[in-house]
Amino acid sequence: MDQILDIVPLRSFVAVADRGGFQRAATYLHLSQPTISQHTRRLEAATGRRLVARDGRGSRFTADGEQLLGYARRILALHDEALRSFGVENAETIVIGSTEHAAAQLLPHLTSTLGKSLPDHRVRYRVDRGTALREALGAGRIDLALLPGASDDPRATPVGELELTWYCAPGWTRPDGPVPLVAFDSPCALRTSALETLAGHGIPAEIGAEANQLAGVHAAAAAGLGVALLATFGQVPEGLVPCADLPVPEPLPLSLWRRQDLDPFVSGHTARSLRRLLTAHTAPVAIARGA
Repeated sequence: MDQILDIVPLRSFVAVADRGGFQRAATYLHLSQPTISQHTRRLEAATGRRLVARDGRGSRFTADGEQLLGYARRILALHDEALRSFGVENAETIVIGSTEHAAAQLLPHLTSTLGKSLPDHRVRYRVDRGTALREALGAGRIDLALLPGASDDPRATPVGELELTWYCAPGWTRPDGPVPLVAFDSPCALRTSALETLAGHGIPAEIGAEANQLAGVHAAAAAGLGVALLATFGQVPEGLVPCADLPVPEPLPLSLWRRQDLDPFVSGHTARSLRRLLTAHTAPVAIARGA
């Protein structure tokens, strides 16, 4: 027999049925929609039958497609049962988006915690700016995103607050004129918080240096180009010292966002893990490069 029903296309086919469409199946499996469509065409080539037909703007399974769906479920169940009998588990992957600072400060702890609370899942991270993470979440390229700022969006779950601290170079003194700030490129939640905190106390400020990466902010502040407002999980960045003669900013709310059709079991465990991590430290985790 020359034709073969491969496991990967069969799994995509079942995901289309279970998730209600090609795009949702692609999001769930972390694949592109064209890939899911290609998998369906491979199954059609193997069976010699049309399995999916257009239905208005969407699509539906044909009678042959419904028949194959039943076989696909049985094949996948037996396939996975065989692997489990040898102690092999098909762990589901969770993709979590995070800002750069959290990658260094929070994610190692989160990975360890999720390894205990979600042992049947692998965790993969995407480190990016907050705006890019929101876009990736909406497009289904990531499952969860740690984002600063409060929100009443039903996809967002508050998990804690981030304590913010001013940092400067050793020996740096506040000038008589406007306070020079070292900040991430706009838009950035920390940049906004720094400007609003000083303005709220009647202290003039100006951007003295900008960077699009955390290392650049550290380097500019260490060079004495200004003060930087950061959240560092109680760890003082190398080459910097806390700057105590500026007003203490308000903590920055942190929320865990989930994609629309993510299993609530996964997002719930992740949110609880983050709350425990944040409350376990007197200086909560850093989030740089915010919204």
